[in-house]
Amino acid sequence: MSDLLDERAKTHGAFYNVASMAQELKDAMRRGRNWKVLDDTERETLEMIASKIGRILAGNPHEPDHWRDVAGYATLIERALTRNDDAPTS
Repeated sequence: MSDLLDERAKTHGAFYNVASMAQELKDAMRRGRNWKVLDDTERETLEMIASKIGRILAGNPHEPDHWRDVAGYATLIERALTRNDDAPTS
């Protein structure tokens, strides 16, 4: 387990630093005017993206997986909103 944690710290950054950055971003988002009109999937997506941004800012910013994850979460919501079959509801 220690080897895995050491390896992840190289790309993801120190857990404390990532957590601190992500929580600051999430706190700012929760104060946003539209936070309460978002549904659970939209809020969760934004929170997951904030976690990935925390990794980008605290870890290796050139790790492609961080950016793929951000794009992937955004794509899930975009698909739901444009297909209307799985669209979030407020």
